[in-house]
Amino acid sequence: MPMKLNELPTPALVVDLDRLENNIEQMANRADQLGVRLRPHVKTHKCLEIGRMQLAAGAAGITVSTLEEARAFADGGFDDITWAFPVIPSRCEEAAFLAGRVNLGVVVDSREAVAALGAMGFPFKTWLKVDCGYHRAGVAPEGADLGEVARSIVDAGLRFAGILSHSGDAYDVTTDEARAAVAESERATLVSAAARLTTMGIPVPDLSVGSTPAMTAARSLTDVSEARPGNYAYFDRVQVALGSCTLGDCALSVVSSVVSAAAGHSVCDAGALVLSKDDGPADGSMGEVWSEYETHQLDSRLRVVGLSQEHGRLSASVPVGTRLRILPNHACLTSACFGSVHAVRGGDVQATWQVWNER
Repeated sequence: MPMKLNELPTPALVVDLDRLENNIEQMANRADQLGVRLRPHVKTHKCLEIGRMQLAAGAAGITVSTLEEARAFADGGFDDITWAFPVIPSRCEEAAFLAGRVNLGVVVDSREAVAALGAMGFPFKTWLKVDCGYHRAGVAPEGADLGEVARSIVDAGLRFAGILSHSGDAYDVTTDEARAAVAESERATLVSAAARLTTMGIPVPDLSVGSTPAMTAARSLTDVSEARPGNYAYFDRVQVALGSCTLGDCALSVVSSVVSAAAGHSVCDAGALVLSKDDGPADGSMGEVWSEYETHQLDSRLRVVGLSQEHGRLSASVPVGTRLRILPNHACLTSACFGSVHAVRGGDVQATWQVWNER
């Protein structure tokens, strides 16, 4: 007999299989409609089984944030992986070893990183990151570094894969039109940058874009080769606030127990090391509580309003022993707080999967 959802020791991370499967199918269909390869970012779930579901739905490969993620998925049979984080020069030897096992793409935005890769004597598949408006990492699309770093990749004997971006600025807007505008700006910026490089005699094989809120709103990805959204597998409260999804799409929850009650508040066992301290839409809620999960209803009076390491402070007093199902602000960070996730269908636990969150 399968374990029941209401029998899980708390705190527990759970994913709704029906919603997860639908999210994976819908994003695969969207990539097909937009004419791009889908390379999902698995940092969201860090779970081999979910990655395999994404590949089975048509994904061309996967994206990771860390070498640890890359190694875990390579060991799990994944052989086409992009490490979409600026190369850490001191870890190029590790990257070279992994790239000898699987098709590993690496990302640079500086000549220093290119030199560190080149010193390995290995023909890394190398992407040049371009800043398309998020201003976190990447070369300026109109600056001299675009051509200089791209040329250094070729001169170092590396394989130039193309240019890559992340539309993180899509998290700063809250309408479909604004997210679509961010997606178009990202697309147009990469296309323009590729044209500049081509005039310099540097062919650009592929263009890669990425973020869930941009991908859910993009109206055209003409001339783009692939997209790398990640959060869409789970979705979360932030994505609901952005308009990327509905409450009924949110597949990830934390099951928690109330452990203390007083006048005006209570405490549950979902603290910062369970939910993370991402403040999400910055409205004072550190996580919402489902009142009717199947009909997508949140509790209007009860939410998580404060977090310490292991304690979650709730906005109202409810009896000790009450079990809660919490919608986290940020699914990616919440998932990374756990070592496993329970896959549920209805009230039954169908499987328990490892979350590969080593650092």
